[in-house]
Amino acid sequence: MKRFLSLAGLLALALSFSACNGVSNSSSSTPAPNTQGQVFATGEDAPVSSVVAFNITINSITLNNGSTTAQVLSTPTTVDFGRLIGLRSLLGFNTVAPGTYTSATFTFATSTPAPSINYVDLTTNPPSIGTATGTLSSPTVTVAFPAGAPLVVGSNGLAGLHMDFDLRQSLAMDGNGNLIINNGTIAVKPVLDVMAVSASGDLGQITEFTGNIVSVNTSGNSFVMQGPYGFQETIDVNSSTLYNGSNALTSLMANGIVSVEGTVQANGSILAGSVELITTDKAFISGRILAVSPGPVVTMFVGEEIGTSASIPVDSVYTVDLSLVSQYDVCFIDNWFTKELFSGSSIVVGQRIFVGGTYQSNAFTPDMVSLRRQGVIGSLVANSVKVTNGNQGNYQMTNDALMSYSAGGPFTVYTGNLTTFVNINGLTGLQGAGATNLISRGLVFYDPNTQKPIVWAGRVRVLP
Repeated sequence: MKRFLSLAGLLALALSFSACNGVSNSSSSTPAPNTQGQVFATGEDAPVSSVVAFNITINSITLNNGSTTAQVLSTPTTVDFGRLIGLRSLLGFNTVAPGTYTSATFTFATSTPAPSINYVDLTTNPPSIGTATGTLSSPTVTVAFPAGAPLVVGSNGLAGLHMDFDLRQSLAMDGNGNLIINNGTIAVKPVLDVMAVSASGDLGQITEFTGNIVSVNTSGNSFVMQGPYGFQETIDVNSSTLYNGSNALTSLMANGIVSVEGTVQANGSILAGSVELITTDKAFISGRILAVSPGPVVTMFVGEEIGTSASIPVDSVYTVDLSLVSQYDVCFIDNWFTKELFSGSSIVVGQRIFVGGTYQSNAFTPDMVSLRRQGVIGSLVANSVKVTNGNQGNYQMTNDALMSYSAGGPFTVYTGNLTTFVNINGLTGLQGAGATNLISRGLVFYDPNTQKPIVWAGRVRVLP
C-alpha cells in the first residue's frame, strides 16, 4: 500500500524514531578505586548568526577554590566554537583532588595560533565567506560558577564542567549587530559562562564527537577513535546503542569515520547512545551549504575534514558534485520515509551536511551524504507561535544569516512533545516571550510546498 503523509507528519515520525533530540543512555561504569575525583569538560557556543567558525586555542583550564587549584585541561586544544551552536563536544577529562571549586580560569593562545573568525558575507551572490584574525584583550579569563552552584568533586566521583563561549558578547560589534573588522582584525574580549553539570544531564551530554576509528574490540563492546581535539577516546556500546542503516559494532573497522553522541563515564570513556558510520572510504568533509546548483552541485563552507587537507582544508569553501551519489542519510533516521525527507532534490542553502567519499591524487569523490543536526540562531517573530497540542506546534524565526537568506525572510521551526525547552516554559511560554533571541537545535529540511528551509527542533534554548 502506498503511503501518503504530509511533511509535518514525516517530521513527527522522524523525531519520534530518531535519537536526534538527545541521548538517553546513562553511565553504568564503576569508578576506579581511588580517592581522587574525575572531571570532564564540555563546550558549546552562544553564537553570532553570521559567524560560521570561531577557532581559538585553549592552553589550559584550571579549577579554583581559594586555596588550591586543579587542572582540567593542560594540553593546548583548538576549538571551533562557531560550529558548536547548540551542540556539545568533549574537550577534556582529568583526575583532580576532591573539593568544592568556585571558579575556573581559562588561558588562551594569543598568537601561533591567534583566534580566527570566518563569517558569512551576504553582499556577494552566492554568499561567500570572509575571514578575520582575532586580537585578544587578555589571554586569561577567570569565571565564577553561579552563586550557590559550585563544581563539587567527590572522592571517586564524576563531575562535569560546561563552558559556553558567548560570541555575541565577546566579538566587537556595532549597534546593528555587525562585526567591526579593521584591516582584517577584530577585537575579542572573551566572555564565558561556566556551570557544573552531571554526565546524565542535558548539558552534560556529548552531542557532537567525530573522528576516525583506531581499533575495534568486539568482545569488549568498545572501539577506540581519534577524536577531533587530538586525543584518542574509548567508546563503549551496549544493547541500547543505535546505529545508522544496518550497521553494528561488527561493521566498524580501522580508519572508518564515525560520529558519536553519548554520556561520559567515570573512566573517561563515552557510553554511546548513537554511532553513525559516515564512511569507510577514509575521507569526509562537512559544513553548511552556501549555494546549490542543478545536479546537485553544492558549494559549502568546510568546517570539518578528515583525509582531504591537502586540497580541501578546514575553513575553506569547496564545491562538490553530488550527481552520482545515491546514499542519503538523516542523522540516525533509517526508516522507510528517510528518502522522503532528504535526497538530492531536497538540499537547500543553510543545511549542515557530512559528505563521505574517497580521496586520491588530491581528488575527492563523494559516495554518501548525511544531513546533520545543527543550531540556528535568531529572533523569535512576535505573535508567530502556534500551539497545536502541548509542545506540538511551530513558530517563526529570523536573522540567522544563511537561513534567513535562504528563506528570503523568516523561516518556520516545528516542535513536538519530545522537544526540550531551556529557559522557557515550553511552547506556550514562547507565546508571551516577544521578539526574544533563541537557538533552535535540530534538523533543517527543504519544504517542497514553500521551497524554503524549515527546522524540526529537538531542543530550543532561549538566550539571556
